[in-house]
Amino acid sequence: MMHNRSNISSYVTKDGSRIWELFHPGSSPVAGFSVAEARVDAGQETVAHVHHRSQEVYYILEGCGEMSLGGDALAVIQGDAILILPGKRHNIKNTGVGALRILCICSPPYAHEDTGTGL
Repeated sequence: MMHNRSNISSYVTKDGSRIWELFHPGSSPVAGFSVAEARVDAGQETVAHVHHRSQEVYYILEGCGEMSLGGDALAVIQGDAILILPGKRHNIKNTGVGALRILCICSPPYAHEDTGTGL
């Protein structure tokens, strides 16, 4: 099975990023994980949030930014992979001039109900 982002509708998640779900149990014959591409425009940032059950990996495809991960500030660039454990508050800000593109892998799969944005 193969998908191309250009053939997938995007939507905005609870953290404010625009994503394209490449593989998700709701739309693909996969179980136990999801894969999406997220985009954060220049000068923008996601809302700080946690995933109560899911662990997540951000893989920076393009751009640069600053990530807050459990209170730590991390400068991120293309090629960086960041592990986000359940319950770890995080957000990312695009500090570059172009789009920040991130491959997001979640296990269990991403779900709005699993995402908390309240401080």
